[in-house]
Amino acid sequence: MKNFFKSVVLTCLLTAFSIQAFPQSGYKNPIIRGFNPDPSVCRVGDDFYLVTSSFEYFPGLPIYHSKDLINWQQIGHCLTRDSQLPLQKVTASGGIYAPSIRYHDGLFYVITTNVSHGGNFYCTATDPAGPWSEPIWVDIKSIDPDIFWDEDGKTYFVTQGDEGIRVTEIDIKTGKVIGPEYLVWGGIGGRFPEAPHIYKKDGFYYLLLGEGGTEYMHSATIGRSKNIYGPYESCPLNPILTHANRIGQSNPIQGVGHADLIQAKDGSWWMVFLGFRVTHKWAYYHILGRETFLAPVDWPKGGWPQVNGNGTVSLNMDVPTLPLHPFPKAPERTEFNEDKLGFDWQYLRNPVRENYSLSERKGWLRISTSPSTLNDLDAVSFVSRRQTEHDFEAATLMVFDSSSENEEAGLTLIQNNSHHYDFLIRKVKNGYSAQLRVTLGSLSYIAAEQKIRSNKISLKIEGNPSQYIFSYSDATNKDYQELGRLDTRYLATEVAGGFTGVMIGMYTSSNGKPSKAKAWFDWFDYQVKE
Repeated sequence: MKNFFKSVVLTCLLTAFSIQAFPQSGYKNPIIRGFNPDPSVCRVGDDFYLVTSSFEYFPGLPIYHSKDLINWQQIGHCLTRDSQLPLQKVTASGGIYAPSIRYHDGLFYVITTNVSHGGNFYCTATDPAGPWSEPIWVDIKSIDPDIFWDEDGKTYFVTQGDEGIRVTEIDIKTGKVIGPEYLVWGGIGGRFPEAPHIYKKDGFYYLLLGEGGTEYMHSATIGRSKNIYGPYESCPLNPILTHANRIGQSNPIQGVGHADLIQAKDGSWWMVFLGFRVTHKWAYYHILGRETFLAPVDWPKGGWPQVNGNGTVSLNMDVPTLPLHPFPKAPERTEFNEDKLGFDWQYLRNPVRENYSLSERKGWLRISTSPSTLNDLDAVSFVSRRQTEHDFEAATLMVFDSSSENEEAGLTLIQNNSHHYDFLIRKVKNGYSAQLRVTLGSLSYIAAEQKIRSNKISLKIEGNPSQYIFSYSDATNKDYQELGRLDTRYLATEVAGGFTGVMIGMYTSSNGKPSKAKAWFDWFDYQVKE
């Protein structure tokens, strides 16, 4: 009996030891799902922090935290004040481009570009959850900036130029340029060399960049030099990451590139990068935007980094991982019981704050109607969250206090201001009408319409790779009635253009006329279908 108990104890100890001592295996890509492009990552101790682009959405630059590079939780935004992020009249895919996040001497830095207002700048914080400082501007005309601190104490601004990557010494306290700009490397010949990051390793300066444009020919390439200003030698494995080849041609992940490298505390190297999931194997459309992916990297001393063996990745990665630290699963329903909206929710451009309230009626989100429409470049009464999967279901219960036929409120699936599907109700004679409206560039029409009796209605949108299905339930009928179906591909980037992904929004508009109408939302559900 004693031997039996010894055996049990030994087995438990060995099991516990194996969990701690040996890496776990496998994870799913993408690691941050939905519109989250241009990822950059840094590590402080056991913690990883990551930032992605936000373009015309407010607040700007979501900040994520992880313990294992696989499970991520949003902890805030870098740009939360209008003074940090002016977005007035910003066009689709304008605003904030390609950030980098770095940590140096007790401070976090996020370096980015507002292509519509002001150019390059960086903000600092002692806590990555914020608050972040006001912008420190850098007078260099470019995009995709990063900051590199060398061992001699000098600080360099690294950016994309028309001919290639440029390196310039700056004063990190003021952002003032204190040295000439040097064109250091143009990559391996792909168009749009961009997204530069410099790493110092084994006596070499390694310069990572993206090439081929952020589309199907995208890739990551790397060079190295003994001098930060070059010349840079091209890696013989280049491109070290791409699906623009025969191996990657039928992969459901396309457009991989715009990467950043990070070393974990255990010495392992990893790469975060953008890519997009296509809706069909051969009919290439992507609607979710560019997302954040992860791959292991083998980087021997004095050698070149090799990404996941052959420079490609998959949705299911069967590789050793760091010990996993998952976060609690987010609830599927937003009840609007808190004092402010969660980090998932985004406005189009700077919001008119008095048009939103979570306190006027407890447990309801009030959105006051504004004259601006979803087609305009003004601040529209609209708040949204990302579509993160092809297969999903979104629903809300809404009450619309309206007195005029020009007023409307409901849900929208929006890729940009010229490509969106609106699922709305508006007042008509002797009641209300539920409508499904299509806006595709200069083409706009009502695809389906049904008269309803009540201004209280539940709206539901179901998605799959090829279709969106729109259903409603008013106060006189508890069962959902289908109103119409629309193809997903007309909201795809291949049709609509731009750099964002589909957002699911609640909105209201009076279509150019003054209004006192209000839309009340009791809850919002977002459920991913497995």
